[in-house]
Amino acid sequence: MKQPLIILTGPTAVGKTELSLALARAVNGEIISADSMQAYRYMDIGTAKIKPEERKGVPHYLIDEFSPEEDFNVVRFCALAKSYIEQIYAKGAIPILVGGTGFYIQAVLYGVDFTENKEDKEVRKELEAFAKEQGEEALHQRLRGVDVKSAEAIHPNNVKRVIRALEYFYQTGEPISRHNERERKKEGPYNAAYFVLTDDREVLYERINKRVDRMLEEGLVEEVRALLNRGCKREMPSMQGLGYKEIIDYLEGRCTLSEAVSILKRDTRHFAKRQLTWFRRERNVIWLDKRNYATEESLLDAMLISLKAQGIVPVHPSMVE
Repeated sequence: MKQPLIILTGPTAVGKTELSLALARAVNGEIISADSMQAYRYMDIGTAKIKPEERKGVPHYLIDEFSPEEDFNVVRFCALAKSYIEQIYAKGAIPILVGGTGFYIQAVLYGVDFTENKEDKEVRKELEAFAKEQGEEALHQRLRGVDVKSAEAIHPNNVKRVIRALEYFYQTGEPISRHNERERKKEGPYNAAYFVLTDDREVLYERINKRVDRMLEEGLVEEVRALLNRGCKREMPSMQGLGYKEIIDYLEGRCTLSEAVSILKRDTRHFAKRQLTWFRRERNVIWLDKRNYATEESLLDAMLISLKAQGIVPVHPSMVE
């Protein structure tokens, strides 16, 4: 019998956090963050990290586990997530992967191998030098020339992933997107329910805009300034996250604050669109469109009915508070 695993994902700002807490309490679940940025300490506002007092007693993992100077990547995520999944099973609870980094979710769900080819230091140095001299957009165009699917899935600002995709192509002659599609077809080790929460696009975009405004009110600029004062550099993986690179541009005099905020809102909307494109490519996904549910309770009921039908949890919607 495969062990149960629940996944709750969706585009940024769609409302995953509150729903995940209600779900965890209903099914005796514990939450593992599937977010590439929330694992970093001192990066709370820009990552919309759930505060300890908001967790309602639900254990959370892979939050605040790395310093911003460290390199947190999919390989490290997989190793830790699998370890935490086993710990949660040992407690008699159900692991719930919650977050919007589809790449990380896919790696755990299907046991995807991202380490088949080791880094090629010479190729990497050449690509890093090219990015520095010609710019991120030019590097991204090189990727588009050999792997359109990866170029559409990876933002030009994510230089690290663009370089990794190019590096894989130059090593193997095969687009990494083709490799990932092959890995995605593997049979996963879990009895998994893969929920994707979504909403009307205009509603989602408005939520994104309001979230960015709230981040500014809560002190995003001060948070980024403190990270720079700590010694963090814009080239670090941690500083590539949305909200950080834009504010760094403002603090370093490349643009005004109002321009930085406008770019951040635009890029976050584009990111949400790319997230949805990624999830549409996944198989056996259960879509939850918020427009189809009058209340959060009815949305949770639908999830519990689906989980019961799949034999993941022996619960009934009447158990929901």
